[in-house]
Amino acid sequence: MKILVTGGLGYIGSHTVVELQNSGIDVIIVDNLSNSEISVLNSITNITSIEPEYHNFDLADKEACNLFFNNNSDLDGIIHFAAYKAVGESVNNPLMYYRNNLESLMNIMDNMNTRGLSNLVFSSSCTVYGQPDVLPVTEDSPRKEAESPYGNTKKMAEDIIRDTIYATDLKGIALRYFNPVGAHPTALIGELPLGVPNNLMPFITQTAVGIREQLSVFGDDYNTHDGTAIRDYIHVVDLAKAHVIAIKRLFENKNKRDFEIFNLGTGNGYSVLEVVKSFERVTNTKLNYKIVGRREGDIEKVWANTDFANKELGWKAEQDIDDMTASAWKFQLALKK
Repeated sequence: MKILVTGGLGYIGSHTVVELQNSGIDVIIVDNLSNSEISVLNSITNITSIEPEYHNFDLADKEACNLFFNNNSDLDGIIHFAAYKAVGESVNNPLMYYRNNLESLMNIMDNMNTRGLSNLVFSSSCTVYGQPDVLPVTEDSPRKEAESPYGNTKKMAEDIIRDTIYATDLKGIALRYFNPVGAHPTALIGELPLGVPNNLMPFITQTAVGIREQLSVFGDDYNTHDGTAIRDYIHVVDLAKAHVIAIKRLFENKNKRDFEIFNLGTGNGYSVLEVVKSFERVTNTKLNYKIVGRREGDIEKVWANTDFANKELGWKAEQDIDDMTASAWKFQLALKK
């Protein structure tokens, strides 16, 4: 198999490239380094002893995208991660998110269709569920009106993929994942956002190591057991392994429908303060944090029912919240060396 991984130097993308290569799959990476570092390419090579082919261009650039596919018509599948992903930033700059996240997808699918390429695994998100009426959410839970432009791009992207698949010979799987955290056990790759982190875990580790002065906990007046928002956190390595299973499922024609959807989570909900306490417990480090007002675009609580993915994909998340916080801290400490 030869697989294109878009955004393959990003957080989830890089871990997926490692798992693909460890499974004997050839990988081509496209990443414009808008939220990643070229040094990740060396880290992937150090972990797997294989340097993946790499191209630096913007997939939202139709001409550049077409040129790439002109020269790479032998692909067996595509795993599409490349997208902007910060909820708060999307609220402040919605057009940037719609333009980047949707145009890149449409350029890819246009080339897949015209060149007879199939097998697309899409990086979707639990944000499509909005604030669910019933928890945990299943794949059949209704999609709600998005709480942010970022969430809306995931919802719209699923519709674009579904409609295109129904009109063509393409096959696809949308993986709706919950909150990826943690890092590779080698501590060579992990969550390394450019600038100030928008996600909880890197802000925790950067605060603990002294890069950030204080962690802001957004809201303590939610309808949860401790007042802070609840999410289903999943270890990034567990998540990466699911992508390998998904692309193989399509390649081997084991899919039951042309377009399938799977929730990827642990099935457990943890509050922000529970994540903080886990970090403090496993690292023996006191964290400087402060309760502040709610952040626009955030939902109150969500966690997954993963029965369908467990049964159909034969996949199950194996690592718990302490594994996640410990590996994230190990990665943060490795960055100082």
